[in-house]
Amino acid sequence: MKQLRIGSRESRLAVIQSEQVADYLRSQGVDAPLVTMKTTGDIILDRTLDKIGGKGLFVKELDKALLDGRSDLSVHSTKDLPMEIPPELPIVGFSKREDPRDVLVLPEGCTEWDKTKPVGCASRRRMLQLQDLYPEVTFAPVRGNVLTRLNKLDVGQYGALILAAAGLKRLGLEHRISRYFSTEEMIPAAGQGILCIQGRAGEDYSALAGFLDDGATACVTAERAFVTALDGGCSSPIAAFAHLDGETLHLRGLYYSEAHETHTVGTCSGPAADAASLGARLAAELKEQLDGGTQ
Repeated sequence: MKQLRIGSRESRLAVIQSEQVADYLRSQGVDAPLVTMKTTGDIILDRTLDKIGGKGLFVKELDKALLDGRSDLSVHSTKDLPMEIPPELPIVGFSKREDPRDVLVLPEGCTEWDKTKPVGCASRRRMLQLQDLYPEVTFAPVRGNVLTRLNKLDVGQYGALILAAAGLKRLGLEHRISRYFSTEEMIPAAGQGILCIQGRAGEDYSALAGFLDDGATACVTAERAFVTALDGGCSSPIAAFAHLDGETLHLRGLYYSEAHETHTVGTCSGPAADAASLGARLAAELKEQLDGGTQ
């Protein structure tokens, strides 16, 4: 029996996501054991990501396991994947998208949002957009996996959290959601709700063909092209969300100008086959609006 060992972060959510891929591979007659590990991003929880090296801290241990031959593929939340992908560890493909929206979560048992306490949030993208909706709210950083964050909320450290609907649903915690934000109210992070499978150059991953999703691939290609064109790292409040209507791709993006301390939102549409160029085009248009095209 063919075997593909799956590298995964140790968190419950990461394991659940990796098991989705493993279950599919097993249905195709492939042995798919999980190789779990703690990443640097999981260990250092007292500082925000932009202070300790960015999103790459969630993948470098997984990358090393791939390169060392301890695993054969890695499963990532696409929104946590760095924009630069080493050629020796190519992206195999993307899963069908789960709910892409951000949500408001209140302490267990609460029905009213106590805005006198800060919102637990480490994402400038979320802070910027939530403050557009609720100018009076304040924020305090929160790190850790979803369950750790929920525990901090429930013991009273925060008045609310902003989390991704996809993670809560995959964890069976949909009942904790107090409010969904539409993708117009709060544009998600590029790739939010989509799983990314990363492999090793030269390996055969044809067994995954039926798991991968062409529609999600087109959307995430446009979203990541938008962020890449704006040099967006984890500290940049840049957001992008695409959806398909037949063969037409619609992209909505948010760009924040550090130089002018303001942000703008724009949209564009075009053939799904041109996803990457659509993302780059919208990025150029929004940068021109705020910065006059200057770097």
